[in-house]
Amino acid sequence: MKLLTFALKENEPQVGFLLDKQIVDIAACRALLPKSLLPEKITMKALLEPIVLEELMRLRERLLKMKATAFLDFEKATKGALYEVEEVQIKAPLYDPQKIICLGRNYAEHAKEGGAEVPKTPMIWGKFSSAIIGHKEAIILPKISKKVDVEIELVIVIGKEGKHIPEEKAFEYIAGFTIGNDVSARDYQYIDKQFTRAKTMDTFCPLGPWIVTKEEIPAPQNLNIELQVNGKTWQKSNTSKMIFSIPYIVSYLSHSFTFQPGDLIFTGTPSGVGHYQKPPVYLKEGDIVTLTIEGIGTLENPVRSEE
Repeated sequence: MKLLTFALKENEPQVGFLLDKQIVDIAACRALLPKSLLPEKITMKALLEPIVLEELMRLRERLLKMKATAFLDFEKATKGALYEVEEVQIKAPLYDPQKIICLGRNYAEHAKEGGAEVPKTPMIWGKFSSAIIGHKEAIILPKISKKVDVEIELVIVIGKEGKHIPEEKAFEYIAGFTIGNDVSARDYQYIDKQFTRAKTMDTFCPLGPWIVTKEEIPAPQNLNIELQVNGKTWQKSNTSKMIFSIPYIVSYLSHSFTFQPGDLIFTGTPSGVGHYQKPPVYLKEGDIVTLTIEGIGTLENPVRSEE
């Protein structure tokens, strides 16, 4: 199932799921769900809870069956709740994760291109939720940086509260996956000698276009990933090349942090970032950045200069 946040023109964002090529507005069809399942204001975090996801999947299957066998009933059940993808603005799946945890050098090829050693334990830092933007929203080049770079990453979306999670049970706490772009001001990585400011300036966390639940991605450790700038490939790899596996990452981090639904884990990037190309290349006004991960989709963002 693909869960997403969308908006009609300037209206409040809504949460929904894809049904074939249409979007189902969950709030508009909540009468089809158990009364006590969802809060009055439906949020993406609420949808990620295992019991809620199970009911949404049942609803999706019922609607698909109804659409195929009893179309008039389908039209009645979904009246006012269906939208074409083209008529809405797809937003970031969620804007308020409690935690955004990032891993560095989790692909040996990326560590090598930067002349760094492969880490023996996960290298971590965080991003601020204020940096999140969605599909088609602009990455803004800050006036203070001349070296803004991009990194494609598979992002784990947590769906269940947990701490001290055994590695073999890690997937029980994962709701699904999405695409993230760890936009980075390389000059400030060196000025500050750490990552926080360089990687969490405004708009430096493109996310989306939706969350794909884990049952649709049975092998997340074997996904092709590719980042292009203006149609030219910068990064192309596979998640099988991660140093630390998805279950290990979740378990390792859970010994320090209590996970909550909606928490995000950026799992690292492969080689090919602009900073280590010869000569180095960085984003400029008018660029189009496109990230594609097998089984999830494509996240695209234009690049604009700060006014």
